[in-house]
Amino acid sequence: MGADRAGDVWPGGEVVPGGYAPVMINDRERGRHMVPRQWGVPPPPRGDHLVPFVRNLASPFWIGTLRHARFRCLVPMTHFRKGASWFSDPAWPLLACAGIWRDSEIPSFAVLTSGAAGALPVILRPADFDTWLRADIKVARCLVEGPGHPPA
Repeated sequence: MGADRAGDVWPGGEVVPGGYAPVMINDRERGRHMVPRQWGVPPPPRGDHLVPFVRNLASPFWIGTLRHARFRCLVPMTHFRKGASWFSDPAWPLLACAGIWRDSEIPSFAVLTSGAAGALPVILRPADFDTWLRADIKVARCLVEGPGHPPA
């Protein structure tokens, strides 16, 4: 995926919300590189559970983070499970989901979802990695919401 893995301490295996996984971030000094983060950001003030998914891009809880490209990340995976079904793509043995990261109480990330009731992770094509990591929010949102969605 074109990232520097130096410093990535993840041993591999299944990742579940609350667990740690590597995510790819982009910064001006190091470029794309992997960092370990907990899957699930701390909840809003009245919440009591980690928040592993971003379902509503217009939510005040997410909008500030999404506006800044430096807080967007790629979440690498080989497959994912929804209920009893497993999803993968033989053409792409390593997938990347759109994500955001935060450094509040703990370094954490959440995966963006789409589809019916935000049910599936947003899988990015390799050609879209840089757009997600660097573009203005109006352009990046098209990767999540589709090109026919009016920019916010």
